[in-house]
Amino acid sequence: MYELSTFVMTSTVAAIIGVSIGVMLPAIAMGWAVSRAMDALARQPEAEKSIMRTLFIGLAMIESLAIYVLVIVLIVLFRNPLLEYLIN
Repeated sequence: MYELSTFVMTSTVAAIIGVSIGVMLPAIAMGWAVSRAMDALARQPEAEKSIMRTLFIGLAMIESLAIYVLVIVLIVLFRNPLLEYLIN
């Protein structure tokens, strides 16, 4: 019983750390990308359509990383595959 509660607590702490890092880093990358896009728009306003299209595609790719982290953490929290081996 002690091993089970320790394992569940450890996986929960790992999930919390994973979510915090997995959301913080894409947020920093999004801020950096928007900042660079605004700088590019200030230098070349005539290229607005191209810059904005590229920015939105890049932001979607960055956001997908955060969504993947969320999916993996939810799997670890609610359907941990290693928990079956520990119970048996």
